[in-house]
Amino acid sequence: MLNVRPALMIIVLWLLSWPALALEEGEPAPDFTLPTLGGDGETITLSDLRGQVVYVDFWASWCLPCVRSLPEISMLYDDYHDQGFEVVAITIDNPIEDANAFLEELDTPLDYRLAADTDADVMDAYGVRGMPTSFLVDRDGTIRMVHEGYRDGDLQRIENALQPLL
Repeated sequence: MLNVRPALMIIVLWLLSWPALALEEGEPAPDFTLPTLGGDGETITLSDLRGQVVYVDFWASWCLPCVRSLPEISMLYDDYHDQGFEVVAITIDNPIEDANAFLEELDTPLDYRLAADTDADVMDAYGVRGMPTSFLVDRDGTIRMVHEGYRDGDLQRIENALQPLL
């Protein structure tokens, strides 16, 4: 006869081991403080950007869609930065040298903020399941758009969500 308690415990432990579900629109964006990618000892704290619209973008050097998304988001940053738009692109690469090598190979320099989440704690807090995944956060710190992956037409969809928030 099957002993139900050990089987139930195994199921509970298995469910608890799943990553958190991705955050959804309307939820508060979890605050974080991360080191900048430059290794200069500086940090980026999301709550310090309150009052601005922030695009929090999780990426990795092995992410092929990121090769396209990071430079395209840079165009949005250039177009809307003066209206209170910030971008925080967070790499989960460990070792961080992989991210630096990736950025050196990009044709477009990125002028926005780059941060490192090498232990993936912030990624887990946001419930990120794939790369790239981004969160458009309004001036009050509320998530207004969750975007997973990057395909043709996505830049326009992101811009359409951004404009009313500015």
